[in-house]
Amino acid sequence: MIEELDLSEVPSVFVCPISLEPMQDPVTLCTGQTYERPNILKWFSLGHYTCPTTMQELWDDSVTPNKTLYHLIYSWFSQKYLLARKRAEDVQGRAAELIESLKKVKGQTRVQALKELHQVVAAHATARKTVVDEGGVAVISSLLGPFTSHAVGSEVIGILMNLTLDSEAKSDLMQPAKISLMVDILNEGSIETRINCTRLIEKLMEEKDFRTELISSHSLLVGLMRLVKGKRHTNGILPGLSLLRSICLHEEVRSLIVTIGAVPQLVELLPSLDPDCLELALFILDSLSSLPQGRVALKDSPNTILNMSQLLMGVPEICTQYALSILCSVCKLAPEECPSLAVNVGLAAKLLLVIQSGCNPVLKQQSAELLKLCSLNYMDSMFISKCKLIKTIQ
Repeated sequence: MIEELDLSEVPSVFVCPISLEPMQDPVTLCTGQTYERPNILKWFSLGHYTCPTTMQELWDDSVTPNKTLYHLIYSWFSQKYLLARKRAEDVQGRAAELIESLKKVKGQTRVQALKELHQVVAAHATARKTVVDEGGVAVISSLLGPFTSHAVGSEVIGILMNLTLDSEAKSDLMQPAKISLMVDILNEGSIETRINCTRLIEKLMEEKDFRTELISSHSLLVGLMRLVKGKRHTNGILPGLSLLRSICLHEEVRSLIVTIGAVPQLVELLPSLDPDCLELALFILDSLSSLPQGRVALKDSPNTILNMSQLLMGVPEICTQYALSILCSVCKLAPEECPSLAVNVGLAAKLLLVIQSGCNPVLKQQSAELLKLCSLNYMDSMFISKCKLIKTIQ
């Protein structure tokens, strides 16, 4: 009962002072203090003949079962356990009732039933299991279609995100009409619904038979960029970037990401991102730099070189790797223009610091090549002076 309930608030008198866990076999010492039997016996086996709570020396090391306290503990947990079981049964029963009603009701009644089911499955693991066991996933998924209202679609997607979906359920959700509805809701729903849509699409992309054409959608990518750029709701940035990263793994879609103007928008976001989001954004930009149009977009973004230069130190090594790769792509694309800009923002000094650091040898080699590229337009003495490298070199 104790393990299943996992209660955070237990009366202190029921808790062993040694383990701070509820007692199942309470025994009392001659000092009047009560402990869990295995805990106090272990205390004695370590050579301690004192009361752990009061530190009094014991004049008698015998322990006496505290039957009164045992019955109090048993009675208290039994009541809580029975109440929890009844509540779970009520929740399971209600979840089953709601699934049955969703097969019949329409209009506002359907929306209300979905909202209640959404709340129930979000709060109770037993309800989630009941929905799956009762075939509820198929019932709920069937409510998604080309004529589904956003009110119904939002609740359905919220429910599905709380459930364990098998391959059959995911295949059903990969129908173009259902994906299209998710994309529509992603562009117009509440922040919670937009995040749910994003995570559900990413979950579907994990399937082996997922088709790239399902995500080759201008509307989907625009909706994701709106989510990523949202200043009012920053909790949408990570799931948005995570789905964009998954989409970038499909080479056929990368050019479409460039076409919607994602490159300059992501470049501008970089300084404000936390480490997890930063790594995702840099991965996306590095993937897009593999395309000619991606490299052009990076070169044309006014802050690409500045923002990438600032990411060479003080960030996770993987972020440095992506930033170096992007800088190399841009500088090789415009060797007359970009290296000079890089020198002006202090890139050379940072490259030297990377070379001298204890980072991956591959990063050091990349830094050395980029430093060489930056120096091609200058005499050695002028390059050192221009980059203010004398102190760095010393």
